[in-house]
Amino acid sequence: MTKQQLFEQIQKKRSFLCVGLDSSLDKIPKHLLKYENPILEFNKQIIDATKDLCVAYKPNTAFYECYGKKGWETLIETWKYIPKDIFSIADAKRGDIGNTSAMYAETFFNAQSSEMSFDSVTVAPYMGSDSVTPFLTFKDKWVILLALTSNTGHSDFQLQEIGGDKLFEKVLKTSQKWANDEQMMYVVGATRGSAFADVRKLAPNHFLLVPGIGAQGGDLQEVCKYGLNSQCGLLINSSRGIIYAGQGEDFAEKAREEALKLKKEMERILVGAELV
Repeated sequence: MTKQQLFEQIQKKRSFLCVGLDSSLDKIPKHLLKYENPILEFNKQIIDATKDLCVAYKPNTAFYECYGKKGWETLIETWKYIPKDIFSIADAKRGDIGNTSAMYAETFFNAQSSEMSFDSVTVAPYMGSDSVTPFLTFKDKWVILLALTSNTGHSDFQLQEIGGDKLFEKVLKTSQKWANDEQMMYVVGATRGSAFADVRKLAPNHFLLVPGIGAQGGDLQEVCKYGLNSQCGLLINSSRGIIYAGQGEDFAEKAREEALKLKKEMERILVGAELV
């Protein structure tokens, strides 16, 4: 999916919502445990309930890898079930070098070998360009680079100054030598708020994947105030706040209700910014 196609989906749906599929056996509704593959059934019902409200889905691969062979099969089947006009993100946070990085790229982008071909994958930049460039060899695929995250320990490294720049600013500046805003996005945590202004000074045209809305306390209005650009430029992720909104047999309906609340707020923001 190209940048323009993604923006067209945002305009069509009047939404820039990404639903995170952090699906865990100990958190999904108990009545689903009777199914042969409870997590896959959970994911399918969540997707069916929200696919007209969101423009992206983001399975966090750790929630599948932990279940071994069956987990990988569930990830593959979940990718297959995501409608192909919806942007798919493998939230894998890979970050190795050389052949290892190339194999990770094959894992998430080459359906002939792995049975999965996500539109994008999250990558950690700490090891530099050779940990990222193997992913960029795949045409029409995206790297979503960790820049400024929403976890408590982000300040241990990301805010440390190096030659006048904070480390996350160095990441933004250096990585733009590897790819442009048609193939690279950045992860910027919603709980950083006004820091989006600093990010936009260095990456005005890139899409930003923004976790932390909802359960983690991020404020959508503040994020959009500083982070919105002429093509929206934001994918706002909500995981637990949507997928675990209900624990009964109506869990998918409850998830839809929460997704709809965010979608309506996003629509008002897009209209106010004259983007739709």
